[in-house]
Amino acid sequence: MPLYSINTGLFKLDGGAMFGVVPKTIWNRTNPADENNLCTLAMRCLLVEEGDRLILIDTGIGNKQSEKFFSYYYLHGEDTLEKSLKLHGFNRDDITDVFLTHLHLDHVGGAVIRENEKLVPAFKNAVYWTNEKHWNWAIHPNEREKASFLAENIMPLQERGCLRFVAGDDGLSFSENFSVRFAFGHTDAMMLPQLRYKGRTIVFVADLLPTTGHIPVPYIAGYDVFPLQSMTEKRAFLEEAEQDKYILFMEHDPLVECCTLKETEKGIRLADAFALKDL
Repeated sequence: MPLYSINTGLFKLDGGAMFGVVPKTIWNRTNPADENNLCTLAMRCLLVEEGDRLILIDTGIGNKQSEKFFSYYYLHGEDTLEKSLKLHGFNRDDITDVFLTHLHLDHVGGAVIRENEKLVPAFKNAVYWTNEKHWNWAIHPNEREKASFLAENIMPLQERGCLRFVAGDDGLSFSENFSVRFAFGHTDAMMLPQLRYKGRTIVFVADLLPTTGHIPVPYIAGYDVFPLQSMTEKRAFLEEAEQDKYILFMEHDPLVECCTLKETEKGIRLADAFALKDL
């Protein structure tokens, strides 16, 4: 089951929003901010080749929005989804499944493209996967998340008939070596892919752990809708991941692609950082 890291570019978000109540004097050591208090983040997706399926996990922010919209996020870097796919010998038409961890704009924006005046699925041969609980949460958004759930990113998937729901909100199997775990603190029913690869377990941690700077349990983003639940989920996951020697695939860390954890006197912390290709 080959795995490929798919870099779709970098963007910036407010450091205070990314770290909530944690003081800047602390988080700035691991996630240095620019003169506008903005931190650089990756939008790193994962491509899973399993049998006759080619599964893309998340899609980045895309490129169909207006210049004004993108000015809020300071997109930069040379990577794009198309370039990264091509680097590994693939193109968009090869994708059979698009697995969306959740429907926030920086994870699902690339799922839909603009063709002339029409919004259409970016991967014309793919089935798109979310879950019914999160879908209903996204199409009836609360005021806090409304700006992150954009109709143009998700409704064309339903309208074109390519949207499917995974069943349940507990752990489940998506394919032979691909299971799904759920988290409910960042947003309702976010899905975390868990993969068996070369005898190891890799977890695509999405926004449960945006960067390695977020590993300490209290370091919760201000974006999380249920922060105390995020802390509970993170604590349990970190303990499991450290004990069972999981590899964490980081979606938003600008420097660290994969990492492991270790127990220290201060709690569970970063152990080793490395590239996926070095496994």
